[in-house]
Amino acid sequence: MAFFLSKMQSAIHHSIIRPRGLLSQRFTCSVVGTSESYDAIVSSISDSLSKGLNWESLSQKFIPVQLTESLVQKVLLHLKEPIKAKQALKFFHWSAHHTKSRHGISSYCLAIHIFAKAKLVKDAKALIESILAEPCEVATVSGMDSKVLCVLDSLIQSYEIVDSGPLSFDLFMQTCARLKMIDNILDACKILDEHGFGLSVISYNTLLHVMQKSEKTYLVWSLYEHMIEKRMFPNEVTYRIMVSTLGKEGRLQWCLNILERINGKRCTLPGVVVNTYLVLGMIEEGRSEDGLLLLKWMMLKNMILDTVSFSLCVVAKVRMGDLDDAWEVYEEMRRRGFEGNSFVNTSFIRAYCKQGRIKEAIELVQEMDNLEVKPYDETFNHLIEGCARAGYWEESLKFCERMIKVGLVPSSLAFNEMAEKLCSHGETRRADEILTMLLEKGFVPDEDTYSHLAEGYLRLGNVESILKLYYEMEHRSIVPSPLFFTCLITCLCQNGRVKEAEEYLIPFKANSLALPLHVYEMLIASYLEKGENAVAQQLSEEMVRNSLRDGL
Repeated sequence: MAFFLSKMQSAIHHSIIRPRGLLSQRFTCSVVGTSESYDAIVSSISDSLSKGLNWESLSQKFIPVQLTESLVQKVLLHLKEPIKAKQALKFFHWSAHHTKSRHGISSYCLAIHIFAKAKLVKDAKALIESILAEPCEVATVSGMDSKVLCVLDSLIQSYEIVDSGPLSFDLFMQTCARLKMIDNILDACKILDEHGFGLSVISYNTLLHVMQKSEKTYLVWSLYEHMIEKRMFPNEVTYRIMVSTLGKEGRLQWCLNILERINGKRCTLPGVVVNTYLVLGMIEEGRSEDGLLLLKWMMLKNMILDTVSFSLCVVAKVRMGDLDDAWEVYEEMRRRGFEGNSFVNTSFIRAYCKQGRIKEAIELVQEMDNLEVKPYDETFNHLIEGCARAGYWEESLKFCERMIKVGLVPSSLAFNEMAEKLCSHGETRRADEILTMLLEKGFVPDEDTYSHLAEGYLRLGNVESILKLYYEMEHRSIVPSPLFFTCLITCLCQNGRVKEAEEYLIPFKANSLALPLHVYEMLIASYLEKGENAVAQQLSEEMVRNSLRDGL
């Protein structure tokens, strides 16, 4: 009996300490957790997947196994070859279900690379969308301020481990576009390029399309510029998106007009329109050197017309302040048979006017007339403003009259500059007459327009004309400037209409405008002259309070 009990206890001991079969392996591996045991589990899971075990069977077989993130990644890497990608897909979803937890970003990225490498595009996109749509703050994992950049960083880190291909990144960026996660797209593209991963034109088009449909169309041009910088050739779809962007921004006709001025005829080639606008935009932003670099590559690849490229080159040189170099390029352009055009000439005129070289600007206009090259609105605006600012107010007036004669309307900035000089030289009525004529043609005045005229009429002592301007401003819902109110009140006082002058203090104060000291002094003097000492005293006290408040 003792012998029997001894044998029985021995059997029980062996069944607990070293159980047979798979259960023994599961238990040992789970407890010990050595490298060999991990490899054994990985092999066992892989074998089970290759045999086609379903989720239920896998769960029963690997109940004791703790599927840590590290173990999950080892299994995925064991199944990284395209021939085993579907097994990896099955394992990825089963393991998440089995542990009732979500995989980490690293595991997701490994799986995305594996599926993309095996051309399981739908599954790869599903994982990308899943990790990007997850509301948790994944960006804190790597200290980045964007979920997009955080996931992208992990994708880049796991690229070589899987021996993946560029498709992973194309799918990632396309999914970002579909989810409208576009704020960090340009940064993402730059990061990819830094690591040698260029996107396909399809991916660029997808991103451009989504940006164009958003309210952030400025991103479109930044991305398109980056695309050209990286020597990516746009296709018909790209140009169609970019032309739509120009239309949405209201800049398409503007660009077409410039091309017509350069070529002398309408240009409707989408690529030329888009690339011209891109380079022009860079020049306008003060990035002429960058614009010239892109322009050089565009010329080599026949992405822009020669006449346009020469003209843009001249304009860029002018904007950089190197007029001598610009003239050399211009002369070279003419030696090659390209004629001068109004766009290039206007660029020179603009530079001359800004530098106060008015005579040279006028000579260039005369040369344009001799060559029958027609100036346009921008040409006239530069001349009107430049001549007026340099003291050539009579020439400024002549250019304005010529501009109106050909059916054009000056900008408010140009007209205001001219009006100020006319008024200061006693030609206020002439300035007012021109304003009346322009208003009929759709000119939109501003507060400065009326302020200059008010100053002119103040010099003439014509209070009725200033009042007429005030009523006109009211009609147009233009708030008078402090200068205008000062002119009106001063002129009323000069004409002995002090009570009326004080009435205009109400709207003046209602607009939180500070009344100049000399206006207070004029009002006080006027009331004292009329013997109304109490009112004068009240205004004097108000003047002192305001002076103390304003620190005067």
